[in-house]
Amino acid sequence: MDADERDIFHYLKTWGSDFISAKEICRRAGSKKRYHEDNDWAKVVLTRMVDRGIVESDSLGRYRIKPMPKKSKQHRWVAPDINKILTEGGVEVEGASGDIASDEHYDQL
Repeated sequence: MDADERDIFHYLKTWGSDFISAKEICRRAGSKKRYHEDNDWAKVVLTRMVDRGIVESDSLGRYRIKPMPKKSKQHRWVAPDINKILTEGGVEVEGASGDIASDEHYDQL
């Protein structure tokens, strides 16, 4: 990912599975100076990220990070602090990481 994609990725990551409008991403993902120079700077980058499969769009033109496909129908939520204790003890809990994958997964796309 280049610098613009990384800025957008980290901004969308804070919202989790919520869809965010392109105008809001243009306004908040970069700096104020970047927004005042070109207020639609992120739209081209978002289109490129959709083509690469990093983000997905809904019918209203809002974007979010594309969640990982679910491997099984049984999904058990585990609190992050409990998951940390279990992994330190050597117990692997499936599906405890959430819907969004690590940054390395999206760097490979």
